[in-house]
Amino acid sequence: MRSFCTIGSCGFGASGLGVPSRVVTRRGYPRGNRDNGSVTTPSPTPTTGGRWLVGAAIVLLAVNLRVAVGSVGVVLDQVRGDLGMTATVAGVLTTLPVVCFAVFGVGSAGSVRRLGLHRAAALVLALLTLGLVLRSVVDDGTVFLLCSVIALAGAAVGNVILPPLVKAHFPDRIPLMSSLYGAALMGGAAAASVTTVPLSDAFGGWRSGIGLWAVLSGLALVPWLLMLRRDVHAPQVHEDRLSMRAVSRSPLAWAMLLIFAAQSAGAYAQFGWFPQMLGDAGVSSGYAGALLGLLSAVGLPLTLGLPWLIERVGDRPYLPWAFAAVTAAGWLGVLLAPATVPWLWAVLLGLGGGAFTWTLTMIARRTRTTAGTATLSVTTQGLGYLLAGIGPFGVGALHDATGSWDAPIIALIALSGLIAVFGTIVARPVMLEDTLDRRPRG
Repeated sequence: MRSFCTIGSCGFGASGLGVPSRVVTRRGYPRGNRDNGSVTTPSPTPTTGGRWLVGAAIVLLAVNLRVAVGSVGVVLDQVRGDLGMTATVAGVLTTLPVVCFAVFGVGSAGSVRRLGLHRAAALVLALLTLGLVLRSVVDDGTVFLLCSVIALAGAAVGNVILPPLVKAHFPDRIPLMSSLYGAALMGGAAAASVTTVPLSDAFGGWRSGIGLWAVLSGLALVPWLLMLRRDVHAPQVHEDRLSMRAVSRSPLAWAMLLIFAAQSAGAYAQFGWFPQMLGDAGVSSGYAGALLGLLSAVGLPLTLGLPWLIERVGDRPYLPWAFAAVTAAGWLGVLLAPATVPWLWAVLLGLGGGAFTWTLTMIARRTRTTAGTATLSVTTQGLGYLLAGIGPFGVGALHDATGSWDAPIIALIALSGLIAVFGTIVARPVMLEDTLDRRPRG
């Protein structure tokens, strides 16, 4: 047997945190404790300060990944007015997040492997900061779109490096760290949506309102700069490097991709159309907007409670079944009685959003190596977001074609059923590496 190091020279970096060397079997996979789907091997114990620093850095990174999205929607009317955006350009702006998450997510695998996870995280935050600053000072709608692409490209890479960062630094705390960064993603989006308008009012307009978020991303960059000297790279041992082509032959990878796509398609349909569905049923626009905020807020405590729930249910598929059931119930309520108890439909849909963090947690729990986690993350999120773009677009197209919300909502109910179907496959205690045919082909 032989061992290799996944971080620098296996020493402690600037953070005081080292990633242990891993024992590799003849098949090329690490050997360790598999009780929770992670690999744990004897290693030097990192300092408490190092654990705190890297954990805080991961959470701060996650907080910033939805700010570029959440800060624009609430001031879009002012942005359009000042920059002379046409309705077409504004429509492109609303679809940019999903497109960028897909394109740059898929395209980031090779770059992350070469850069290392710490340098990639620093690059993510640098792009976010640059994009947020530039788009707050431009005077042209098209240039505003290009600056938004810079920020969203950073966010796209950030999406796919979160699971391997957790796998590398917290292999024994995957559910906990995944729930923390999942809550941070939701919290960042909610904070940007809620506070951008007050910031704009307080500091003289929408430019300050969206530009001030660059301060947060700049601060989040600092700890990653401190950790650059001891970066985390995908293993250089040949048999431990996984290509997207190899992973695409895994049934587990396809199940992971499709559950992520189904959940994300429904979620972006909620963000784009839920208020209008309620508004067309007679709910006031202010109340409908507040209910969208409630929908997002409900997911925070559920996400933080996921480690406890995952520990209780183990590898049984009860959680994806529950997420699918409450999502379907929420949409059924919107279909049959949208204006009766709309707060209840918002709560049910918000609870169903727990499927997002559960799926991200499974990316790390269903892989043995950091390299496997990184490739599965890119495959799941990059291609998953590409498919998810069908959700909000398809809802709008069905509504225009039928003149009613009935057909789109029925389609969303059916879509929620896919969470249960593919979640059942993902919940099985099967590792990605065990589903791959790694034999050389003649």
